[in-house]
Amino acid sequence: MTKFCSSTLAVPQANTCVPQHVAIIMDGNGRWAKKRLMPRVFGHKKGVDALRETVKTCDALGVRYLTVFAFSNENWRRPDDEVSFLMGLFLKVLQGEIERMHQNGIRLKIIGNRDRFSAELREWIESAEARTANNAGLTLTIAADYGARWDILQAVHRLQQSEPDKAASFGEAELTPYLSMAYAPEPDLFIRTGGEQRISNFLLWQLAYTELYFTDLLWPDFDAAAFGAAVDWYRGRERRFGRTSEQVQATSSC
Repeated sequence: MTKFCSSTLAVPQANTCVPQHVAIIMDGNGRWAKKRLMPRVFGHKKGVDALRETVKTCDALGVRYLTVFAFSNENWRRPDDEVSFLMGLFLKVLQGEIERMHQNGIRLKIIGNRDRFSAELREWIESAEARTANNAGLTLTIAADYGARWDILQAVHRLQQSEPDKAASFGEAELTPYLSMAYAPEPDLFIRTGGEQRISNFLLWQLAYTELYFTDLLWPDFDAAAFGAAVDWYRGRERRFGRTSEQVQATSSC
């Protein structure tokens, strides 16, 4: 499996018109339902539909990696009935969608701490990843029971266990392969729906040079047109990575 080093990712050879990796915090499901006088769980169901459409849009545009924040470490603090529903919904989506993903060439990855998931859910996660492991299309990563601080700490612990001789002195290149997303390039574009303007402990290491896009749209309302607007905004950004505007323009493919 290819390992990407952050020092390589920080300065791309050229700015591209279409982001190769998009990361999304899918915020606003509960508020979407509340505005319609419905229980929050209906918003989460509608959010699955929005994710399905976003996957199709990314595939059509040529986005290679899509990473979404589905459930954070902190979300365990929500009411027990909502957490139980979300875990059940996660399992149901895996059971109902994995074969369709496989047929469409999508590779599914799940990142996060799986210790608190049920045995059945863990089995389905492993099965879904194995089923799609060799697919060459869009890589869809779902962050579930994930937190970026947890990710960095677990990477340090794994490095110490695997390469104890480096425990006292290591740099980015040594640590990066142990992060949850070592298989993917760093995100080009980050999107957060729902009006909040925070990263909320999501991919802190990987978002160091990412363009940050915030929208007031609630996640269930985030459709193909809204995704297109985010990509158009991204195309207008000048990603310098410490270089001059002239250097960037010389390598831009837009």
